[in-house]
Amino acid sequence: MLDAIKRLLSGPVPAQPSSAISVAPAAPVLPPDRTEAYLSGWFRRDSGELFEGFPVNAEDTVLDIGCGDGPFARFCAERGAEVIFADIDPAKVAAVQALLQDSPARGVVPLVTDANPIPLPDGRANKIVAMEVLEHVADPAQFMRELVRVARPGAQFLLTVPAPLGESVQQKLAPASYFEHPNHIRIFSAEAFEQLVLDAGLIIERQTSYGFYWSIWWCLFWACKQDLSPPWHPLLESWSQTWSQLLALPDGPRIKQALDQTMPKSQAIIARKPL
Repeated sequence: MLDAIKRLLSGPVPAQPSSAISVAPAAPVLPPDRTEAYLSGWFRRDSGELFEGFPVNAEDTVLDIGCGDGPFARFCAERGAEVIFADIDPAKVAAVQALLQDSPARGVVPLVTDANPIPLPDGRANKIVAMEVLEHVADPAQFMRELVRVARPGAQFLLTVPAPLGESVQQKLAPASYFEHPNHIRIFSAEAFEQLVLDAGLIIERQTSYGFYWSIWWCLFWACKQDLSPPWHPLLESWSQTWSQLLALPDGPRIKQALDQTMPKSQAIIARKPL
């Protein structure tokens, strides 16, 4: 379930199955710079940025901690970087290793670990990615210390956690297990998230939030009572179509930006380890 959540949050709006029952017109085919993921800052292949402000190139060594199904590791591998990907689930690590085996990555290093500690020497990586991980760990401060330890001086960090408003809504709708170990065991305010990063000794370069689409998607998902996999319920398909139609309009990206600021699903910090 956790890996499916990460894949949904990081990926594009779900594709519509050809057999879907729909009362709305089909969603338009959006150009790459009008997709939900791109407009949220993700997977900027035109600029080589995994996330806006977080470029990856062939000289980088990336640690993707809590890699799940590997969408971030795959992007970094496509850029030619050395990619270290870690997860507590051996099956996930094996699947990502298979996914990357024919990629242009400079190197591929799989790790099965709970990150306590991370089985890497000091200063091993210069790009650290921890996407929707901190809300799951028992001791976020200790987890951050490990990330900083394995990072080189000057290394850049990309960290994301769920946003508090979206989580407060989920608490009213989701099963109780969604907010129990090993799922979300804490909610970070923007201030607490920022302080956690600063207390780890990092310098914050950018702090932002995104994902109104996903905040609403999850509200609808709990109502549909389906598995976290397609074919999607017609209600979810209709929401996807509506959102795609909005993004296709001239004013769509501006409206998305306003909604993302009002009720984001996730918050992100880009930070750097001092030299």
